[in-house]
Amino acid sequence: MEITRLQPAGLVRSPAFSHVAVVPAGATTIYVGGQNGVDESGTVVSDDVAEQSVRTIDNVSTALEAAGATLADVVQWTVFIAEGADLGAAYGAIGPRLAGSGAPPLVTAAVVSALGVPGALLEVSAIAAVLRD
Repeated sequence: MEITRLQPAGLVRSPAFSHVAVVPAGATTIYVGGQNGVDESGTVVSDDVAEQSVRTIDNVSTALEAAGATLADVVQWTVFIAEGADLGAAYGAIGPRLAGSGAPPLVTAAVVSALGVPGALLEVSAIAAVLRD
């Protein structure tokens, strides 16, 4: 039993993302709501997008671990980046951690005018699946 990630013929092929993921019955699905680059008190850690990006992924990782998963179990990422933030710096800081293992996960990204947390430059949510032994 495994999670299958597909890059079907007729769709753009990318080393950064897949288009389809098939999670078999019996897997545990874990949903992580939008995380920002904030500390435990909810304070934005920096005004630097790379630093916020690293903390954001650390926060996603903490949430996943609480549910028995890791970043490698992520099937789909959703990334919102605030307008004006340096997209290259954000992805440069977190890109390798988003990749997981094997075929790349699904990724949805959007540039938005603002986020719900004042001062936040990005928000990331994730859907993970853990296979039972």
